[in-house]
Amino acid sequence: MPKVTIDGKSIEVAEGTTILQAARMIGPEVAPPAMCYYSKLKTSGGYCRTCIVKVSKGSDKDPRPMPKLVPSCRTNVMDGMEVLNFTSPEVMEARKGVTEFLLLNHPLDCPICDQAGECQLQDLSFENGSAKTRTEFERRTFHKLNIGNHIQLHMTRCILCYRCVKVAEQITDGRVHGVMNRGDHSEISTYIEQAIDNDFSGNMIDVCPVGALTDKTFRFKSRVWFTKPVDAHRNCDKCSGKVVLWYQKDEVLRVTGRKDKWGEVEDFICNTCRFEKKKTSDWTIEGPRHIDKHSVISSNHYEKMVKPKELTINDIKPLIEA
Repeated sequence: MPKVTIDGKSIEVAEGTTILQAARMIGPEVAPPAMCYYSKLKTSGGYCRTCIVKVSKGSDKDPRPMPKLVPSCRTNVMDGMEVLNFTSPEVMEARKGVTEFLLLNHPLDCPICDQAGECQLQDLSFENGSAKTRTEFERRTFHKLNIGNHIQLHMTRCILCYRCVKVAEQITDGRVHGVMNRGDHSEISTYIEQAIDNDFSGNMIDVCPVGALTDKTFRFKSRVWFTKPVDAHRNCDKCSGKVVLWYQKDEVLRVTGRKDKWGEVEDFICNTCRFEKKKTSDWTIEGPRHIDKHSVISSNHYEKMVKPKELTINDIKPLIEA
């Protein structure tokens, strides 16, 4: 089995494992960010370049370093390979440039965007972005397009990660949208303005790393950090039925798939579970969703309720006597 060292931490992996996959096996402390790669979608990755790393040693057989930074999601591990990610100033400077490029035409919609608080581009720009833009020209705009009753498209926010296209190709029963045109005119659009109504099309919302595709049924209802995520399941003949219910008081504002620590959906869910089952009685509640402490959603989020200890007169006596 090939052995790779990433930022000083070594691991043995199976043949054909990419640098990004090996880094994730080690942990988030060495794993580069990824805006387009999605482990459950075939041929994903290689578009955004946020996961670039420096290979300082090619392998034991050929120890020469690779001359340029490489995308870790598309580069396979070789035995003896040594990789630099966060420990390389060259990588961090290049990633800062990639982030600036992704934000080049991105509007400042964070205060009104439904993705705010769980947006991977927000995290990327916070860690690698600049305090201000260097561009003065007008940002690109697009003709607004209605793609159906459930999904809202904001093309100005899109970073062309192709995740939604691959979801439609590999999970739904028929793709009716894709990337049109070329260069800086490229955009996500449907063929002859068809509506996207495939039974698993709602998963495009979950895989979108930015606010380009959002849930119309949740639109402008609440900020995610004001909601309470709860794990729940139901018997569904189309999907696993394992979801997250996002509550505000007693109302279910939205239903999403469960995501792992890399922000990837564990099980894709059908549109019936996502859009039509918005009552608590439709679900079996499992308990509060575990939220990473670094997420803004964790604010005021309690996973375990511990009853305070009741004081007795014997507990109070020493305090009075002192």
